Amino acid sequence: MTAKTYDRQTAKFLAVVGENMPELSGDVMQRWIQNPRAVQKALSNAFCSPDPEFNIWKTINLGTGLKTADDFRKALKDNGFDISHWADDILGKPAFTVATETIEVDLVKVTLAELGFKKGARSDQIYERAKELGLELCPPEVGPQLRLQCQDQPNNEWVLIWMEPIIDSAGHPRVFLVGCLTSKLWLCGSLDWDNPDFIWDPADFLVFCK
Repeated sequence: MTAKTYDRQTAKFLAVVGENMPELSGDVMQRWIQNPRAVQKALSNAFCSPDPEFNIWKTINLGTGLKTADDFRKALKDNGFDISHWADDILGKPAFTVATETIEVDLVKVTLAELGFKKGARSDQIYERAKELGLELCPPEVGPQLRLQCQDQPNNEWVLIWMEPIIDSAGHPRVFLVGCLTSKLWLCGSLDWDNPDFIWDPADFLVFCK
């Protein structure tokens, strides 16, 4: 049988594991030798962090009959919601599309810390991590529909709708931001999306489709 070879880093790691193994009796070692699958599972549990499970936060409807930017603007205004300048701007862009029939979408709300970014992260890092975890980007309609259908949002809570950014009239990419400030419910457009050095806070809430 040909001996298995390892790169230098792996060899160092195996040496450290060997040096720090607890004392085992011959019988215990023999049981592990005879059950390599159990060894593999134990090592995986010890060294590999499992991907987090994300529960459904809210289920909302898309394709409710609102078809144009003006439809959404009127519905938001009629229901007493505030719209920021940049949210109003990207509502009117061709990239803002709506479902042609009524569908339900399940949303999850997670912090950057729950995605594994304990010290925050850039937008590109978040997109990559979400892809690894199987989280889906939201359709652009999720932002205003969540605002219309979520009227019990806690005060001072803000959630970023993680979606393909829409280019605003100034040439900057933005996503929707749904929040509550001093008991007023807002639909806003994010800031700093195209700043490669901007770090989102680990406590920031992000919304994805499940």
